[in-house]
Amino acid sequence: MTAPFFRIALILGLLSAIGPFAIDMYLPALPSIGQDLHADNNVTQLTLLAFFISFALAQLVYGPLSDMWGRKLPLYLGIGLFAVASIGCALATDIETLIAFRFVQGIGGAAGMVIPRAIVRDMHTGVQAARLMSLLMLVFSISPILAPLTGSAVIEFYGWRGVFWAVTIAAFIGLVLLATQLDETRSATERSGSGLKSAMAAYRLLLADRNFLTLTFIGGLGISSFLVYLANSPFVLIQHYGLTPTQYSFAFSINAVSFFAVSQATGWLGERFGLVRVMRIAVSAFALAMVVMAVVMAAGFNQLPVLATFLFIGYGFLGLVIPTSAVLALEDHGEIAGTASSLMGTLHFVIAAVAMVISSVFFDGTAVPMAAGIALCAFAAFVLTQATIGRRAAVAAAE
Repeated sequence: MTAPFFRIALILGLLSAIGPFAIDMYLPALPSIGQDLHADNNVTQLTLLAFFISFALAQLVYGPLSDMWGRKLPLYLGIGLFAVASIGCALATDIETLIAFRFVQGIGGAAGMVIPRAIVRDMHTGVQAARLMSLLMLVFSISPILAPLTGSAVIEFYGWRGVFWAVTIAAFIGLVLLATQLDETRSATERSGSGLKSAMAAYRLLLADRNFLTLTFIGGLGISSFLVYLANSPFVLIQHYGLTPTQYSFAFSINAVSFFAVSQATGWLGERFGLVRVMRIAVSAFALAMVVMAVVMAAGFNQLPVLATFLFIGYGFLGLVIPTSAVLALEDHGEIAGTASSLMGTLHFVIAAVAMVISSVFFDGTAVPMAAGIALCAFAAFVLTQATIGRRAAVAAAE
């Protein structure tokens, strides 16, 4: 792989990480935000939910826009809006204002989630696309590793408001990289046939494509398992297990290390065994680890090391599921890659938002309901894979 290949992966990964950085970096501050703004845990969690809802829905807009206007202009608009909303979050004086600006922040951050995937599809397909996607995931995974650690350090010296000033700076760095280091990958000729009518037609095509929807739902259930952990872990690890914000940051980061380390084998494994087979095996192992975790913890073995060990193993296999499912879903939709990426992202986060709401209903401050929510997402991904991808693979092998 050449230096430009790594450079593109680095830039796209950093642009993708700007939105999630605004989540991961302030996770250690959730309890203190609630105390400072006089809100209970459930209301404080709405700052996460508001971000996820707008983050999911806005992706439906950025994809068609990137097909019509090219990839760079919507990125400028989204990251700029994200920066403005981040300043609003930093200045918020009550929980309602913070929730509102978090909603706007999610609208802006959605651009960085959708468009880099479309750029990958513009440039490559197949195993090469999987390699680039896994490298992008490597950079993207810096967020859940460094962001909580950086966030806890910022909170220590500047309080939770400092987190939002920090992500504002990150957004401006992203704008500079976008302007100076990234070329437009969708030509004027390709854009000429794109418009509102073609976008609606593209969405109808995608919603009728069972293969696209199946792969998208598998990836979405995998992401949901992580976001259920993300939403509940500050309260479980800090308030239930008694970790400090810094200790929590290290514990949270370990899972990201597992995720990105294993994801780097995607290209090699895909070339040797095929992307479909890699995904099927990875989903099975991911589900097995998470279901066993939930059963063991429900049986009373719910110490923190037990939870951490199973999460490390399970999220390692998830590192293979996410890039392979995304590449396979976009494989046949190069002409509408932006729209396909946006629908994929929206469905991912709608599924995650539903999972987070359900898990919050059963949350009792302990780790068991969280573990059960994670396991249910993983098991659902396994069932869907076996019922669809697995059956088609068996039929193809028989022929």
